[in-house]
Amino acid sequence: MAYIITRRHLLAVSAAAGGVAIGGIGAHAQGAPRIERLAPELDKIIDISQPINQLADGVGGPNGPAEGPVWWKEGGYLLFSDINGNRRMKYTPGQGTVEFKKPTNGANGLTRDMQGRLVACEGLGRRVVREETDGSITVIAGSFQGHRLNRPNDVVVKSDGAIYFTDPQGNVVPDQTDLTYAGVYRVSPDLGTITLLVNDFLTPNGLAFSPDESVLYINDTRRRHIRAFDMAPNGTLARQTDHVFADLDGSESGVPDGMKVDTTGNVYCGGAGGIWIVDPNGKKLGRIIHGRPQTTNIAFGGPDWKTLYFTNANFLGSVNLKIAGVPVPSPKRS
Repeated sequence: MAYIITRRHLLAVSAAAGGVAIGGIGAHAQGAPRIERLAPELDKIIDISQPINQLADGVGGPNGPAEGPVWWKEGGYLLFSDINGNRRMKYTPGQGTVEFKKPTNGANGLTRDMQGRLVACEGLGRRVVREETDGSITVIAGSFQGHRLNRPNDVVVKSDGAIYFTDPQGNVVPDQTDLTYAGVYRVSPDLGTITLLVNDFLTPNGLAFSPDESVLYINDTRRRHIRAFDMAPNGTLARQTDHVFADLDGSESGVPDGMKVDTTGNVYCGGAGGIWIVDPNGKKLGRIIHGRPQTTNIAFGGPDWKTLYFTNANFLGSVNLKIAGVPVPSPKRS
């Protein structure tokens, strides 16, 4: 059963962690959990008195991190990754968290395609895969122009079936087949063509489409900001529209990582001090300060898509919203 995070609990966890650094950022609690209003428009999105719920702790093990949550609507449960535990976890409201699958080849980001099949970024396998209904695995992408991918991190599926994923560098043993840059890619719906969209990010990480899929948001964890690109008709990026959409840096711990968008176009992303809520014009409306040092990823879920789930190194939490998130899979468009 969910319960509200207490300051005493946070201090105990912080002491037990011994100030472990997450993502290069010192693990310091952000004070009492709360919802911070930065603009009056926030009141249409969330009640600032809304409790921040702890659903599970220790789910990522001592090394963490918990990542990649995705809501399985027809089953009424949430799946997420325990990366170093090499397993997939399942959280069911009212029932708790159990191990769902092991091993997962170091899976990180998860989503679903237009047929409802699970799509996963496998860190250890250095590939993006799809799990078929019979349990078999289809490789969506494992290399580009003869070079192995670095370590695919996050993935989204457009309503036309095209798959977009980020591939930051790190945690691999270099060899002659490695790529020398971090990239963001598109895979065609038939899986026949992989296209490099952009390679000038330091650490491309979370990505999300606007509700009408006219804009792709991609965050750069090391630069601590979100960039936005208009979409070209062929599914690539209109590079001339590239701009910094929001800077989420600050004195508190936390950097941009996973990212999601609601049905009215507001962007939700981890950053300094918690989860930032930014309107479609880049205006910062508020923060969900959950008290953990880093937000690794977020997902919308629940029967009405108005529950915002979020993960940390070894923590799963949630908060209720007034506006629904974009469903996964996303509705098909004409």
